[in-house]
Amino acid sequence: MGVYKGIYIALSGSVLKQDQIDIVSNNIANANTAGFKKGRASFQEFLVSRISGAPDSDDGRAMSDLSERTIDFGAGTHLKTGNPLDVALDGKGFLCVEGGRYTRKGSLRVGRDGFLATQEGLKVLGSKGPIKLGAGLADIAPSGEVRVNGIPVDTLKIVDFANQGELRELEGGYYTANLPTIKSNAIVSPGNLEASNVDVVKEMVQMITTLREFETYQKAIQMFDEAAARVNNDMARV
Repeated sequence: MGVYKGIYIALSGSVLKQDQIDIVSNNIANANTAGFKKGRASFQEFLVSRISGAPDSDDGRAMSDLSERTIDFGAGTHLKTGNPLDVALDGKGFLCVEGGRYTRKGSLRVGRDGFLATQEGLKVLGSKGPIKLGAGLADIAPSGEVRVNGIPVDTLKIVDFANQGELRELEGGYYTANLPTIKSNAIVSPGNLEASNVDVVKEMVQMITTLREFETYQKAIQMFDEAAARVNNDMARV
């Protein structure tokens, strides 16, 4: 049984490392995505006996499991673009987008229907709902006020959450949550975008380390598998 438990432990570690590789790969892939927040994996360990159904033992044999994927909402640096509809947020908070979405990705534009929208075409919300711009030169003031030809039409709706850790990540740098919003103290920085908070060098180092650990688990599985085969052959000859 010791050989098979060894396989289970090595297998759990291998699966865990694969999950970690996926998270780090996603971080690296989005290193240049404005407003992207890097993911992190947290792990938990539990005794093998709880998996096998046998009574708990004190032999220290434990399996690992991906407990949860968390998001690091640490701030990214601001990149000056000069685009009058680009905004970065300085401080905690999110831009509100239609469909119950929230984002830090402030690369905004005028949609085909004349509404202020994200690059994906989702309407950005103001205090009155979707922001209709119409014809004219649009820009956004440091107060979050959206203007057309210098005339205010609405103000960006920016909110925060008491526990950002409960936000659920969607594709494209958006988040959603079944949580009440709270007032945000974020300051709008027009003409700038918030860079991702991914440190590519650190992520590459993490990737190399994780790949090596993954390979180690693969070799361990192979070793235990060969040992199990030898045991079975020896028993067959008895």
